[in-house]
Amino acid sequence: MKYKIAIGVMLAGLVSAGSASAQDMVFTSWGGTTQDAQQKHWAEGFTSGTGVQVTQDGPTDYGKLKAMVGAGNATWDVVDVEGDYAVQAGDAGLLEKLDFSVIDKSKLDPRFVTDYSVGSFYYSFVIGCNKDAVDACPKTWSDLFDTAKFPGKRTFYKWSAPGVLEAALLADGVAADKLYPLDLERAFKKLDTIKSDIIWWDNGAQSQQLLASAEAPFGSFWNGRLTALAQTGVSVETSWTNNITAADSLVVPKGTKNKDAAMKFIAHATGAEPQAMFATETGYAPINKDSSAQMDAELRKTLPDMQADTQVNSDMSYWAQHRDEIGTRWYAWQAQ
Repeated sequence: MKYKIAIGVMLAGLVSAGSASAQDMVFTSWGGTTQDAQQKHWAEGFTSGTGVQVTQDGPTDYGKLKAMVGAGNATWDVVDVEGDYAVQAGDAGLLEKLDFSVIDKSKLDPRFVTDYSVGSFYYSFVIGCNKDAVDACPKTWSDLFDTAKFPGKRTFYKWSAPGVLEAALLADGVAADKLYPLDLERAFKKLDTIKSDIIWWDNGAQSQQLLASAEAPFGSFWNGRLTALAQTGVSVETSWTNNITAADSLVVPKGTKNKDAAMKFIAHATGAEPQAMFATETGYAPINKDSSAQMDAELRKTLPDMQADTQVNSDMSYWAQHRDEIGTRWYAWQAQ
């Protein structure tokens, strides 16, 4: 998964964005194992098929993207961003409209398609537990917020984004189809009940470390991180009850000099085979609806798109409209 706070850390050994030639293009993402897989399964195949070299840059930085566009000097051609930011940036005029004569959106999950973006991959916030560290594991969001029944530290995602507020409201009894608009007063009141027991994680690797060490023996996690941790031998239990979906999206900054290549890259990256290969390696769900037929049946059971019965879909449009005001309140609450 991506590393949200690795601002200024470049991918080791890769060519800097500024050295890309005019006929090449730059793909920017969050670094770590996710971008490694994007390079391996998307960029390398695209270069083989087109001859267009793809320079990797990162991590994604929204302030930098906005500054590039404002200065008329967009040096990033395709950027992996959070789904709600994609909606916000499109509305703000920071993105090129996608060319759907090149990108076949009929094959893509419509939940993650807008005029300015298509899904990169999608994932779920799920409840994870180190079975060897506790007598019993929480199964529901209500369990995770029950410190009497499940004493000890629990871990949640630090940043203002879909996931934690929804979990708090679900734990407080709000029906999944009644979550939006978010009742912020109720959500923060519920979070207050466990605030002293929360250890925040700000990147996927940290979340895994907290669970593996049992510093926080349970909490809310990106599903792929639990799958990967289990493969290392840690006794992980995953509860998919009311798993909360979120997605990354692919966008093209306004004014890119390599717009044609960018559209073709997105068309390739969202193709059935590249999506299937990426999902197989990362544990995150493919955006292309034809990818599942190309994936191992047992692996498919560990992906969010096979857990739809109790799935809760984050409202990206709501978050795009309110992310700034929610963020202001979120970080002030954390600091109290």
